[in-house]
Amino acid sequence: MKKYFTSLLLFITVAGFGQQWTKQYDYTDDFSCGLAKVTKAGKSGYVNNKGELIVPLIYDEAMAFREGKAAVRSGDKWGFLDSTGKIVEELLLEDAGCFRDSLAVVKKNGKYGYVNHQFKVVIAYQFESARGFSEGLAPVSNSKGMWGYINKKGNMELDYQFNFADFFVDGKARVMKNSIMILINKEGKEVKESND
Repeated sequence: MKKYFTSLLLFITVAGFGQQWTKQYDYTDDFSCGLAKVTKAGKSGYVNNKGELIVPLIYDEAMAFREGKAAVRSGDKWGFLDSTGKIVEELLLEDAGCFRDSLAVVKKNGKYGYVNHQFKVVIAYQFESARGFSEGLAPVSNSKGMWGYINKKGNMELDYQFNFADFFVDGKARVMKNSIMILINKEGKEVKESND
């Protein structure tokens, strides 16, 4: 029994010591691609799993890594880092989101579009607002503030008809239509919430 308690105490001590570095930051995110976003005094950077600062606390805003890249903002311009902390897309964008389904939503000249991992524009800058892809569809809005969904070729799958549109998860997305929140499937039909 004494051996058990000694092992348990050692585990708690090691586990507790391993996370001591988190106390020096105002905010610590979950790890993704081997790095976690940390924030202190309004500036963000990234640490490795040992708590070593890999990307200095120089960004005004930063997102978690997804698909090996993270969107970061300095001043009013966005760009992307790779998981080594190197800038792979210069900070020239007006807005940027995480990579999802191999594409990232970005904003330039007042409009949103989508780029691939090589930062080539694959869906033109044409939307008033937009969110990332999920399950092959992305919510986008037009100049009237109405939302619909496009596929990865940029074609409309569900026309502009919603006051708000969220990501698809397990084939369903939460949208607002006629000021009422509903759940829809990928055909745009209302579905009931499951009680699972």
